[in-house]
Amino acid sequence: MPWTEPAGDDTWRVRYRRTDGTKGAISGFADATAAEDHISTMLHEQRTGTWIDPEDSRITVAEFAPAWLDSLDIDQRTEENYRSFLKVHILPRWGTTGFGELTNLGIRTWEKKLRASGLAKTTVDSIIKCFSLLLSDAVPEKLIAANPLVARRRGRRRRAQRTPRKIWGEPAEVLHVADQVALKYGPCGAILVVTGGWTGARWGELTGLDRANVHLYDDDTGSIYLDPDIGALHEPCSGPLYLGHLKTDESERTISLPPFLVRLLRWHLTTHNHRQVFVTPNLEWHRRSNFSRRAFRPAADGNLHIPNPAIRLQPTKPGLTFHGLRHSHKTWMIDDGIPEIAQALRLGHVLQDKVQETYSHVAAAVEQRLLDSLQARWDKAVADSKTTAADALWRTCA
Repeated sequence: MPWTEPAGDDTWRVRYRRTDGTKGAISGFADATAAEDHISTMLHEQRTGTWIDPEDSRITVAEFAPAWLDSLDIDQRTEENYRSFLKVHILPRWGTTGFGELTNLGIRTWEKKLRASGLAKTTVDSIIKCFSLLLSDAVPEKLIAANPLVARRRGRRRRAQRTPRKIWGEPAEVLHVADQVALKYGPCGAILVVTGGWTGARWGELTGLDRANVHLYDDDTGSIYLDPDIGALHEPCSGPLYLGHLKTDESERTISLPPFLVRLLRWHLTTHNHRQVFVTPNLEWHRRSNFSRRAFRPAADGNLHIPNPAIRLQPTKPGLTFHGLRHSHKTWMIDDGIPEIAQALRLGHVLQDKVQETYSHVAAAVEQRLLDSLQARWDKAVADSKTTAADALWRTCA
């Protein structure tokens, strides 16, 4: 039970006992009545669970951050991002600030300065999200009564920060990119590109694909299964690559394959004995940045700007990324009139309409129509291809 006592110089203070048995003090009251009024407020906040010990509210963000990071149970790459946001942005500005001094206006003003500094919108949003999570986790630790960050209700419209449309490719363009990857990197890279385009699977899902989860049959039917626990190859900012969980629960799925891709993968699996289906020519796990720099970017953008390259590559689809293959696959399915539920199941997406997600099913006829459309797109792309036979040997087995 708090109590009052004179503090000298005609002022009063409130004393209270902490949970560890030590005594705390709140000074600066003009008279005993003001101190008693504060005790009434203090008791009400203690009953409602909103009272914060003034000593605890003076704990700084820098003092709390290490324990907060150690408590997180998140993906390794996400934890590395959070550590970077804290080290580079949050702690230099707020590290010496006590939690009781943090305000929504102060943090939002800092956010505005971050945007003005030239950082990308997604980067600033991620920094603020990280800081907000830290503040929310400080609430149950009784460092602050509530997260001071509140949602914005108004703001300046930022046209320049609109998310750019993703670049996607027609089947002939994706095939041409694959042909140039084969020249620059090897057939293994070309088949990886084609598999990305004709399945819509994510980069990590394909580079982490275990050969035991590839099912290819003599009648040229087949599928790949994406394991929820070890079905994706993860690339931390530091440290070795590792196999881990898929992006979402919905990412666990079986993707059926058109006949040509069954034949391509059947041949591809005879070229190496690595456990993963897609590996580098040196039989090592892929790194996205390495594959992009050595194979995909030159194949999509061309290398006309490089003097005397070993292999001259023409621009095929400038700006196309490996993730753009996923957008390409989605666009092809829309163009072919494939039902939305079938698209979502193939790509591992969640339907916004939960009723539709619960009661919609993909009939065998719809699945076969999808595979027929993908096979037809491949056949047309090959027929229209201007790549010489010598440069297209990698796809003859399809």
